[in-house]
Amino acid sequence: MSQDISPADVLARVAATLESRKPEHGGDPESSYVAKLFRKGDDAILKKIGEEATETVMAAKDARAAGLEAGAVDKLVYEVADLWFHSMVLLAHVGRSPADVVNELARREGMSGLAEKASRKE
Repeated sequence: MSQDISPADVLARVAATLESRKPEHGGDPESSYVAKLFRKGDDAILKKIGEEATETVMAAKDARAAGLEAGAVDKLVYEVADLWFHSMVLLAHVGRSPADVVNELARREGMSGLAEKASRKE
């Protein structure tokens, strides 16, 4: 990634595009994949996330089997991008944004994963 590309800026631009695809903002399911997902609802979005998660796992296994060869790792990055994208669609669907996830990660920063898990209410 180029040094002049801010990951936060990219996430914010994608989030803004997702918002613009919502039906209430004029998103057209006939011309937009995301608008079509929004129209189909959360079950369709969740199905896509499940598919992308499975593809990510398979790409990771393939990358491991290939000895982390560059092409196999590139495929893993591609699949993680699909997973992140569809997760962002879900966030937009429920009225949240990547900033909410970043804030949650910031809250957890410096905390043991074991301690964070133990702190969750059941």
